[in-house]
Amino acid sequence: MLKKPHNFLLFTLLTLLITSVSFSQENLIGKADKEFDKLAYMDAREIYLKVIKDGYESAEIYQRLGDTYYWNSDYENAAKWYSLLIEKFQGEARAIHYLRAAQSYKGIDKAQSHQFMIVYSEMTGDSLYDQNFKENKDGDYLSAIAFASKKYELEKTAINTETSDFGAAYYMDKLVFASDNGTTGDKIYPWTEQPYLDLFMADRGENGRLTNKQNLKGNINTEYHESSAVFTKDGSTIYFTRNNLIKGKTGKDKGKTVRLKLYTATKSAGGVWGNAVELPFNRAEYSTAHPALSLDEKRLYFSSDIPGPNAMGMSDLYYVTLLGENTYSTPVNLGPKVNTASRESFPFISVQGNLYFATDGRLGYGGYDIYSGTIDENSKMGTIQNVGIPANSERDDFALIINEDDQEGYLSSNRDGDTGSTNDDIYHIQLKFCEVEMTGVVVDDKTGALLPRALVVLIDTDNNKRLVETIADKDAVFSFPATECEKQYLVRATLDGYLPYEQIVLTTSKIIKLKLNIPLTAKDPCETGDLGCKLFLEPIYFDFDKSNIRPDAEIELAKILAALTLYPKLDIHIESHTDTRGKKSYNEALSERRAQSTLQWLVKKGVSIDRLTAQGYGESVLRIKCSNDVKCTEEEHQLNRRSMFIIQDNIPGIDNSQSQGE
Repeated sequence: MLKKPHNFLLFTLLTLLITSVSFSQENLIGKADKEFDKLAYMDAREIYLKVIKDGYESAEIYQRLGDTYYWNSDYENAAKWYSLLIEKFQGEARAIHYLRAAQSYKGIDKAQSHQFMIVYSEMTGDSLYDQNFKENKDGDYLSAIAFASKKYELEKTAINTETSDFGAAYYMDKLVFASDNGTTGDKIYPWTEQPYLDLFMADRGENGRLTNKQNLKGNINTEYHESSAVFTKDGSTIYFTRNNLIKGKTGKDKGKTVRLKLYTATKSAGGVWGNAVELPFNRAEYSTAHPALSLDEKRLYFSSDIPGPNAMGMSDLYYVTLLGENTYSTPVNLGPKVNTASRESFPFISVQGNLYFATDGRLGYGGYDIYSGTIDENSKMGTIQNVGIPANSERDDFALIINEDDQEGYLSSNRDGDTGSTNDDIYHIQLKFCEVEMTGVVVDDKTGALLPRALVVLIDTDNNKRLVETIADKDAVFSFPATECEKQYLVRATLDGYLPYEQIVLTTSKIIKLKLNIPLTAKDPCETGDLGCKLFLEPIYFDFDKSNIRPDAEIELAKILAALTLYPKLDIHIESHTDTRGKKSYNEALSERRAQSTLQWLVKKGVSIDRLTAQGYGESVLRIKCSNDVKCTEEEHQLNRRSMFIIQDNIPGIDNSQSQGE
């Protein structure tokens, strides 16, 4: 197969053709740079990992390890521990664990994610995901979700030819684009064995139909490449991309490569384009291409491989400020929010202030994908998202222009061919877009009390991206900016003293105002210095009238052992208790035996006895008020037969006074 150079490679290959052999995009699965969650006063995750290394395991340990990574967006590690939970303790894994496992696997193994979602759907029955599985049991669930996230249709336009047509730009009631079919010059570009590219225009009709293809009038087109244009709103000025030409001949850099440059031209009263002028920030040693204008037309955006310390990848997005007639500021790199170590190109700013661009440097569907995000008058970016299917495919997709007010636009893609640039086609895109207002109130799930100051986050479930976060006001009310219809979101709420809460929300076109009720469950405060509570231990329980350590208690004691190993200055006091049955003096002796057996278990594991104290308290400190004149069940008595572990001193890095557990 004859390989064709991609337009993004023009920065080094003296060409302005857009697509070539599809380049497989690396799956860039980013890990959060946030600090690990600290459960109260010490790194409980570190404790749990040590416990597992020492040969102890339980469903609770695997679940908590998965949760600590999941809440910090470290999905690769979260997937590992949720998988182990499901594999080793399937009967104890709840639906939420299957959901979180599926979310964690999305960027790692789509097939595995799909399988976990099937189980989750079966366990919940009436979940929002269930409908998707019923409709897509034999298909790609993730693709189905992506399709639902953007309700639009894609259709090839009539002006496409057997060779390359791409890079549409709005020009009044017409569309301007590049093509190597029907050009005025007779030179053949040797790389493609096709003519060089020219700029053409076509009439835009009903439903985006394009007719009456003709060369752009004037002397903009030369014997070499012209492409990638943008026009001012009044249609009097064009910015476009051209091969580096000096007095009609190609100019070369030191490596004898013909680079790309940006030009501007104006239209005469007769509608003829002329007076093409090179923009002053062009250089022979690097390329500038693919121009886009800000809404106020005070900034010009473009793609370039400008070398230097600000460069981030093979080509980045930049902007310059228009200062006067052919006078511009120094190019400014849009920075890491937009640019990657790979290639960004074809910027476009829509009437609603959204920046659309193409890149092969982010996790996507394959080849070059189209992304979007809001951009303000200071060129600051909001959240960037993949625009999804069907705009993106497994091949190269780029050069999206769109008018959200009219709910239609155009993009370029080589999805229907295997020969690269000669398969570039222009597609009409028709949006079916609606918005949903999402508001809600945060309350205590037990008392119904309003909970102001809760942090509420809206998450895109397609790619685990946080879209927006807000703080509930004094009336515990929160709201999000308008969200898309027919899309699934995750709403997450957190508040000090309460457990995190998640709710899956499906927006539909039938409900344009969606009100949510967010119930938070209060955490149970740990008693001062209670190490067991701080490490989320199950209580160390004893059988009736026994003082031996049960197997289930050994798992919890292993956590205490790990804490003592990791914190050499940590000293603890063991308190042991009984229920109220039996004589008081007997219970005091029994609890003392329980305290000593607990202490000896740790000593036998290598803990110095100098770090431990132990005492039995008999029936004097009851967890459940089952006194001698109160009838209690055996289960209630069991809760009183326990050991507790109290931190003796203030250890550096450990807060004894403010910790809370679940």
